[in-house]
Amino acid sequence: MKVAFLVATAGVEQVELTDPCEAVYEAGGTPTVVSTKPGRVQAFKHLEAADTFKVDQTVSEAQVKDFDALVLPGGVANPDFLRMDAKAVAFVKGFFDAGKPVAAICHGPWTLVEADVVRGRTLTSWPSIQTDIRNAGGNWVDEQVRVCTDGPNTLITSRKPADLKAFDDAFVTEFTKASR
Repeated sequence: MKVAFLVATAGVEQVELTDPCEAVYEAGGTPTVVSTKPGRVQAFKHLEAADTFKVDQTVSEAQVKDFDALVLPGGVANPDFLRMDAKAVAFVKGFFDAGKPVAAICHGPWTLVEADVVRGRTLTSWPSIQTDIRNAGGNWVDEQVRVCTDGPNTLITSRKPADLKAFDDAFVTEFTKASR
C-alpha cells in the first residue's frame, strides 16, 4: 500500500501528518510526503511552529498512478495554501477520477472543495468549514469519522486530532481493500 500525504510547505497540523503516516507504516504500507516544493515542510502544533519533515516528492513529480490512496492532513493554513496551487488541486482530483480512496481530516476537506469533488458526498470536518462543504454540494455531518462510498471512490473524513484513532483505523481498512 503506497499512500501519498499531500501537504503545503507550511501549516500542516503535525499530529495529523505523523499519526496517519505511522498508521500506514504499521499496516505495512509506504507513506510518501508530497508537497508543492522540494525540501522540508514546516509542521505546526496549532499555531506554533513544530518539527519539519522531508518532502519525498513534489506535486509536479508525483503521479496518481503511482499511489494506492491519498491522505489530506489538516491544519488551518495547510489546505488553504494547497487550494491555491493548481497542481495540488489537480493531483487531488486525479484520485477521484481514478476511483482511488482519499482520506481527509480537520480542515483538509477545503482542498476537496476546491477540487470540486464533494458534490453529493457525505463527509465531516472541522465544524468551521461545514458551510464551505454544503455550498460545494456536500452533505456535512458531525461524526468522529465518516466513510462515504456514494461516488467514484471511497472518501474517509474526520473532524479533529481527537478523532485520529478512529480516522486511522477507518482509512487503513479502506486503503488496504483498495491496494489488493
